[in-house]
Amino acid sequence: MSTEELRAIELLNRVSHGHVATSMRAMPLMAPARHVVTGGSVLLRMHAGTGYHRACGGGVVAYGADNFGSGEENLWSVQFTGTAELVDPTALEIELFDSSPNSVDGEAFVPVFMRLEPQFVIVHMIEYARERQSQHAA
Repeated sequence: MSTEELRAIELLNRVSHGHVATSMRAMPLMAPARHVVTGGSVLLRMHAGTGYHRACGGGVVAYGADNFGSGEENLWSVQFTGTAELVDPTALEIELFDSSPNSVDGEAFVPVFMRLEPQFVIVHMIEYARERQSQHAA
C-alpha cells in the first residue's frame, strides 16, 4: 500500500460517515453511507429502502469523507474510487459498525452492505494560518 493510501485510510478512520457518488439513470447521485475499513477495503453500510445500492453494486463509485464540520484548524478530504460489490459481511464486520440508526427518511432502517476495493485514492489537505481563521470567526 502506498503512503498516500495509508494516509487516506488513517484519515477515513477518524470519521464514521461519508458520501457515495455514482450515477443512477444517467444522472449523478450522491448518497450518505457509514463506513469501516477492513482488510484494505472500505465496507459501506447504506439504507436499502432508498434503492441507491442497486445503482452502486457492480459499478464504479467514488466514496468520500472529510472533517469539514469538525471545527479543526486543518481540514482534509479523502476519496476512494473503485468497483463496489454488494456483500454479506461477516458478523465481526457488522459489529465494527456499532449501532444502526432507527430510521432513514421516516422509514425503518434496513441495512445493505457494499465493499469498495479502492483503485484510486486522493487525499486533500487544506491548511489555514491562524490569523486568517480568526478574521472570519463569528
